[in-house]
Amino acid sequence: MAVSLTINGKVHDVDLPDNVPLLWVLRDAIGLTGTKFGCGVAACGACTVQIDGQAVRSCQVALADVWGEVTTIEGLGQPGNLAVIQQAWIDHQVAQCGYCQSGQIIESPQPCWPKPLPPRMTISTPPCRATCAAAEPIRASVPRSRTRRCV
Repeated sequence: MAVSLTINGKVHDVDLPDNVPLLWVLRDAIGLTGTKFGCGVAACGACTVQIDGQAVRSCQVALADVWGEVTTIEGLGQPGNLAVIQQAWIDHQVAQCGYCQSGQIIESPQPCWPKPLPPRMTISTPPCRATCAAAEPIRASVPRSRTRRCV
């Protein structure tokens, strides 16, 4: 199936079977490897991207089902011009192993997004989160990022 996808503001033409998960389109066909494969069943959040501003698990969205513009971690900010949530991650020293963090950042509401701030525990909770030392800094960084001005 030949389709044109807008990813991080750039149009990409891909010709793949319509049932290929968006995760593999992003990683293998387009080369955007910031979105990670974690569990393959939409439980861990490592593969989270946004489609038209909605956080979705890309391992469960087929190519044929992509309904709008895709934003990945690579589309949020660049060195020297980080997205507010990325700077909050740095300020709160969130990084631990880092595997799920691209999904966590993409899922976190940004000051410019219309999405309301989630309750404390609705941010993705991958299985490792029970023992992950990044859990509290992640929770602390989201409200802080909401108090900063949009870039």
